[in-house]
Amino acid sequence: MTTGRQGGRGLVGDSLRWWGSYRSPGPTKIVRVALTPDSGREAAAWSLLDAGERQRCRRFLYPAPRRQFVLCRGALRAVLCVALGCDNGELTFEFSKYGKPIPLVRGDRVAIHCNISHSGGHGLVALSHRGRVGVDVEERRPRKNLEELVETAFGPQERALLAGLEGQRWLDTFLSFWTGKEALAKAWGMGLRTEFSTFQVPPEMLRGERAGLFRCPRITNSTWRLEDIGCDDLAAAVAYEEDPEAGRES
Repeated sequence: MTTGRQGGRGLVGDSLRWWGSYRSPGPTKIVRVALTPDSGREAAAWSLLDAGERQRCRRFLYPAPRRQFVLCRGALRAVLCVALGCDNGELTFEFSKYGKPIPLVRGDRVAIHCNISHSGGHGLVALSHRGRVGVDVEERRPRKNLEELVETAFGPQERALLAGLEGQRWLDTFLSFWTGKEALAKAWGMGLRTEFSTFQVPPEMLRGERAGLFRCPRITNSTWRLEDIGCDDLAAAVAYEEDPEAGRES
């Protein structure tokens, strides 16, 4: 593991770096992570992981999820070291009740929140200095049984909108709704344990806008901003707190 106070810079040479700035909505910074096979990058990412992360990595049975974990977690460590001005050896994580990582520097919690998502060859890392954050990414490709997922995980207005679409428009709208709902659930710290059918994306996004405010007192006391941050080759969304003092993650 790298030692010395480099503040995250110099952990990986520029020629090997597999992440880069993507978007910066509101108080967040979103970093895009390349997850295509590359032995040099994977070795560099592996060198940043601590013993617990390496042990977790060894549990993966197949190369693709192992590679996604190593490259995303290595990128998370690198960008956190820069944001926090700390050495990689000083950075550790504890985990919320539902497994969301909480960064620590020299054993103390810090004023930054983070989240990771990956799908196929795409990864995203989200940081926020102001409050909780969740991010989700999905490849733009058809999959089996999406219609069944609509019936079990979407609300009535979401289902009605999708019923009037077909082809690529149907898929793009489905992915926009799905990534938005998952980003919100991950921001709350519950992820897929959330009952997705009990809430819908904000009204603004049901009208076709790319962002909106989410309020649902029976789920969370906070107000959240949800933004569609997708592009041509990936669907993605980020959710972050508008009023972080209204609700606290335990």
